[in-house]
Amino acid sequence: MEFTKMHGIGNDYLYFNCMEKEIQNPEELSIKLSDRHFGVGGDGIILILPSKLADFRMRMFNADGSEGKMCGNGVRCIAKYVYEKGLTNKDVITLETLGGIKTLKLFVEDNKVMQVEVNMGKAILNPKDIPVLLDKDIIVNEKITVDNREVGITCVSMGNPHCVIYMDNIDDLEIEKIGPKFENHPLFPERINTEFIQVIDEKTIKMRVWERGSGETYACGTGACAAVVASVLNKYCKINEDITVKLLGGDLKIKYLSDGLVYMTGPAEFVFEGRI
Repeated sequence: MEFTKMHGIGNDYLYFNCMEKEIQNPEELSIKLSDRHFGVGGDGIILILPSKLADFRMRMFNADGSEGKMCGNGVRCIAKYVYEKGLTNKDVITLETLGGIKTLKLFVEDNKVMQVEVNMGKAILNPKDIPVLLDKDIIVNEKITVDNREVGITCVSMGNPHCVIYMDNIDDLEIEKIGPKFENHPLFPERINTEFIQVIDEKTIKMRVWERGSGETYACGTGACAAVVASVLNKYCKINEDITVKLLGGDLKIKYLSDGLVYMTGPAEFVFEGRI
């Protein structure tokens, strides 16, 4: 099998072109290949497949073999892959995911995709749809107990469930200890991705993320979108404004519109190609 390793600001996956061939047991494959000591190394694998509903279809698997519904950095990398590999010549494509059909706008220079803008769809705020086991209409700065400490959480789904927490300093956060406590908290029946946010100003936030099934990653596109939605709901940022989200791997531009739609813009990069 041939694969291409790509990353979106450090969020790296192994991409397989499955337009004409099928991969058996991608769950096990993801576990084996994602290991950074005994495998190729990555946050998981992503399959590019034909679709009856859109131009292409994506399946994404985390490093632990679990299947994710959406991957914001992954969809940008797919856009770069299909354009530069000649699978499409369109600069606006649609992509079917388990989190819905996404529309991607490609910014091309010299036949290279430099940036991709993704219409991520509407932010989901209903706790039952995220899901979160709290009897509320919306969860904004709701106090819960995690690891014997009271914290305020804001919950958003962008196709994947997210829990956002605000802190004064995230650099010294022992995320390996606290991340699993959120991921496996009984309030989250499907586990949760957790964003730890430090507000810089009304147009800039800093973020670290603990992803369910992968641990801390350099970036999370849906997480950055959820963080901006949460920051607007908590009145740290303004609606209809470009917000810069600073992650370990680089920056993303996120805009949360008054109609509920969220747009994400960022780069995608090839790393290398290989054969296994």
